[in-house]
Amino acid sequence: MRDDRVMTAGVALLAWYDRAARVLPWRVSPGDRALGVRPDPYRVWLSEVMLQQTTVAAVQGYFHRFTTRWPDVAALAAAADAEVMAEWAGLGYYARARNLLACARAVVADHGGQFPSRREALQALPGIGPYTAAAIAAIAHDAAEVVVDGNVERVMARLFAHPEPMPAAKPALIGLAAQFTPRLRPGDHAQAVMDLGATICTPRNPTCPDCPLAEFCAACAMGLQAELPRKLAKPEKPIRQGVVWIARRADGAWLLEQRPERGLLGGMLGWPGTGWDGSDAAPPLDADWQAAGEVRHTFTHFHLTLTVLHAETPQNATPDRGCFLGANAFRPADLPTLMRKAHAAIGHS
Repeated sequence: MRDDRVMTAGVALLAWYDRAARVLPWRVSPGDRALGVRPDPYRVWLSEVMLQQTTVAAVQGYFHRFTTRWPDVAALAAAADAEVMAEWAGLGYYARARNLLACARAVVADHGGQFPSRREALQALPGIGPYTAAAIAAIAHDAAEVVVDGNVERVMARLFAHPEPMPAAKPALIGLAAQFTPRLRPGDHAQAVMDLGATICTPRNPTCPDCPLAEFCAACAMGLQAELPRKLAKPEKPIRQGVVWIARRADGAWLLEQRPERGLLGGMLGWPGTGWDGSDAAPPLDADWQAAGEVRHTFTHFHLTLTVLHAETPQNATPDRGCFLGANAFRPADLPTLMRKAHAAIGHS
């Protein structure tokens, strides 16, 4: 595409965004931004971390609860680890929650509670990679950074009819996105491309007649939009087997353990288990364990079938692993999704 066509396409995209921008709780609308309202870097950062490998619909409730409870980075930095992990439960990829706290504390300790404005300084913070650093710099500070997520990759692959399959195509698509990023309103431009990919240039059945870039889109002109971006076939995920033991004491307390900081569900409360996560352990105490069925869960790299065993134990039961948590302090909602599934399998509230 010629440079003048790229510029004209960018103008058309921003005009569409000014009319059709999604209303999101972390976003400053283009109208408010034109009046001088600046996005809060804390809210931009928090939303970007939450949105990694998670949908907007799933994130909005979590974002509201986090920002109500911890309205700024200093409040989050001062929060107890266990409280933040409990609020994060259900969002998955729990290393993000640990990095969230580490990053908030680094911003307070090393940057006076203010997020840096430069991409390089942002990327030096815990848990902030190239994409998140570019997104914060562009959206919160209007820096002319190239912001490329899955939506942007798809739009670029179609706009320029790039035939190379993913993931090998990523460097080329970043280059095309850089060619398309303007020096004026780069923050709105970044959000406009994301919105376009999320609402019109969707993975399946893109609605090209509604697209502000249709007349500029090489894939649309060739009828290839449904085929791009091309992807290599994914290998089959392996299946792992495991066991969890769920024990409830006579007074209603539940036997739980905190998982190691590193690894699957790191730092989260969960039921003692074995097998599925590389561990090999005996039951946490001697009891009359009864089968309560199986639950299934999918992680990034494998499918899991988990056998759930349940036992009622006497008041004086002494576990070899974990500790009993009183019924008044136990909330199934604080558990990660897998552990909530196991709890549901035994039929207790």
